[in-house]
Amino acid sequence: MNVNEVIANLAIEKLGGKKGAYEIVSPNNHVNMSQSTNDVIPTAIRIATIGKANHLIKEIVNLGDSLSSKAEEFSRVLKMGRTHLQDAVPITLGQEFNAYASVVNRAAKRVKAAMAKLYCINMGATAVGTGLNAEPEYVQEVVRQIGILTGENFVSSPNLVDATQNTDDLAEFSSALKVSALALSKIANDLRLMASGPKCGFNEILLPAMQPGSSIMPGKINPVIPEVVNQVAFQVCGNDLTISLAVEAGQFELNVMEPVIAYNLFNSIEFLTNAIRALNYNCITNIRANLERCQEMVDNSIGVITAISPHIGYEKACAISRESLASGIPVKEIIIAQNLVPAERLEVILSPEEMTKPGIAGKEFLLLDLKERGEKAV
Repeated sequence: MNVNEVIANLAIEKLGGKKGAYEIVSPNNHVNMSQSTNDVIPTAIRIATIGKANHLIKEIVNLGDSLSSKAEEFSRVLKMGRTHLQDAVPITLGQEFNAYASVVNRAAKRVKAAMAKLYCINMGATAVGTGLNAEPEYVQEVVRQIGILTGENFVSSPNLVDATQNTDDLAEFSSALKVSALALSKIANDLRLMASGPKCGFNEILLPAMQPGSSIMPGKINPVIPEVVNQVAFQVCGNDLTISLAVEAGQFELNVMEPVIAYNLFNSIEFLTNAIRALNYNCITNIRANLERCQEMVDNSIGVITAISPHIGYEKACAISRESLASGIPVKEIIIAQNLVPAERLEVILSPEEMTKPGIAGKEFLLLDLKERGEKAV
C-alpha cells in the first residue's frame, strides 16, 4: 500500500497537482486497479531474484573460467592424491583444478535451470488466483509491460490459483544456491588443506597473502578468502532451511511467509555473488604451485607403489611398501636396489603421464613384465 501511495503522488505531481490530492490519482482506485498484494509481491520477488541471479551466474561462470585456466597451468604438476586424508595415488594439480572447474560449471547450469521457473508469474491473479476485478486484457498486457521494462521474457502462469498459493519454485531456486555453496565450500576446504603449513603442513600451493594472520604470531598468514567462502556457504545453507520452512508454512490460497523467503533468498544470492567474486579475483587467479614440495611428497610416498604393483605383483608390492614405511627409503630406490624393474622402465612407469593417464608405453612394459614373471594378461 505504501508503494501505491508513492506512485500515486508521483503521478499527481507529474499532472500538476499537489501530493495527497488523491481525487486526481487514487492509490487504490487507480494505481492498485486490477492488482492485489497477493499477485504483486510474488511477482516482484521473482523479478528481483532473476535480476540478482544474473549477476551471480556471471560470477560463477568467471570462476569456472579461472579454474580451467589454472587447470591448464598446473597440468604437469604431479602431486599425491588423497582419500580418507591418506596418501592414495598420484594425480596432477591440474586434474584437481579441472574437477573444481567442472563442479562450478555445473553450479552455473543448476542455478540457470532453477531460475527458468521464476519467469512464470501470477500478475492478474488478484487476491486468491481467480482474477476477480482484473480484466483478461490486463493480465496479458501487464505481463507484456513487465517484459519490456525488465528485458526479460516473463509469462503468465497457466494456473493463477496455483501460482498464488505455492512458492515451491523459490524453494527449488534456494536449493540450487545451497548445492552450489556446498560445492564451493568443499573447494575452499581443499585449498586450505593444500596451503596448510607452510613448514608443518602440506604446503603444496601458495595462496596470495591478503593480510597479517595474527596479532601475536609474526609472519603468520591465514587463508582468509577460502574461510570467507566456507562461512558464506554455512549461511546459505541456514537460509535455505529457513526458506524451506517458510515455503511449507503457507495456508490455503496464500503464503504469508513470502517476506522471510525473499529476505533470505536475496541475502543468499548477494552473499554468494560477493564470496565467489572474492574467491576468484583475490585467490584463484593468483594461486601458485609449490613444485618442489609436490614432487618431494610424491617421491617420498608409498602411494606410487600402486602404479608399480601390476609390474611386480601385489604381494611383492606390499612387502616393498612395508619396507619403505619402516626404513624411510623411497619406494623407487628399493625397487632399483632389488633390481625388480629396470631404472629406465621405472622412469616411464612413474612419469606423470603414466600415473595420471596411462598410455601405450606403460601397457607395453606391463605386458613385458607379466611375460617375464610367467603370467598372462587378462
